[in-house]
Amino acid sequence: MHRVWAMIERDLRRFRRSPVLVLVSIFVPLVQLVILGYAFGGKVKNLQIGVLNEDHHLPSVRLQEMFQAVAANAQTFVTIPYSDRAAALADLKDGRLNGVLEIPPEFSRKALDGGSPQIGLAEDNTDPFSSSAVEAVLNELMPVYNGPVVGPRASSQATLEVVEVYPYVPYIQYLLAGTVVLAIFVSAMIGGGIIFIDDKARGLHEGYLVTPITKFELILGFNLAGTLKAVIAGVVLITLGSLIAGVPHPLDPLRLARMFVLVVLTSLALISLMFLLMVRVNDPLVPRAIFGMLNTVLYFPSGAVYPTQSFPAWMKCIASVDPFTYAVHGFKQLILKDGTLLAIRQDLFFLALFTLVSMVLGTLLFRRTL
Repeated sequence: MHRVWAMIERDLRRFRRSPVLVLVSIFVPLVQLVILGYAFGGKVKNLQIGVLNEDHHLPSVRLQEMFQAVAANAQTFVTIPYSDRAAALADLKDGRLNGVLEIPPEFSRKALDGGSPQIGLAEDNTDPFSSSAVEAVLNELMPVYNGPVVGPRASSQATLEVVEVYPYVPYIQYLLAGTVVLAIFVSAMIGGGIIFIDDKARGLHEGYLVTPITKFELILGFNLAGTLKAVIAGVVLITLGSLIAGVPHPLDPLRLARMFVLVVLTSLALISLMFLLMVRVNDPLVPRAIFGMLNTVLYFPSGAVYPTQSFPAWMKCIASVDPFTYAVHGFKQLILKDGTLLAIRQDLFFLALFTLVSMVLGTLLFRRTL
């Protein structure tokens, strides 16, 4: 082991002398967590909705007042009165409005005669999030408007009561698991096999190829050195990320210990994967060219941003063999549900097996040549 430790010490010394690498591997994912967590996590509010009431009788006035009540309470949208349809549609097309609600002239007469009156919604569907939010609010509002003004004392209709098992989870907490894995992956990209490729490009690998170190010891040394750097990045992200995201009891020793185990296994799996992919690569430009593709192929199908249940069949196949998937699932169980290691035993088993297979294949494919 002293030969393996010599390689680890050499790599860590080089890492310590490169503060830019430390910042990239630790703080860039943390910045991404903050920006993406708050950019995608909030509810859509204060949309500009023009209201064109061409009826002005009691039923239409009541409906318009309900629109204003939603605007004052839920604040999903802000109502802006219009008297000219052309002006309202022109503002919609110019981007000053997100939608236009039109109450037609015959609305009140049809409502009083039982003639199924309709209102129109012209929306800017180039922004699906905003248009979906407006549609959802209005679809909830119309049954209330159509109901009796004074409801019965007792109702025989079935209702749904939602019971949330866990406290409210903002999107920044949901994103934290993927961000931790991403930080580990960034360290994996700049460690392990990448270091060996850079050494070959500089001619430094000749020094340890003439030593009695074996192929397995050489690969183990590179992987353990990269794992140590990835563990540092993962631990920092878990601690700071939990504090920033507002995770309950972020410094609980038992929770941190469980997450440390998962960080180590995730680091081993991703470092061994990177070494396996780079074991036959000689050109230092190749890893830089495929980093973006690897990030896309591994990160997004893992469920870090969106649930895997909504994926098409071919993407589910990618997720089933993606180590990111199991790492992200494990961190979500530990961070959001305060689960135990027993609850993520399948994730731990897959990451350990993935590490073993990658190490064996990397050793078999490695060429001990200049």
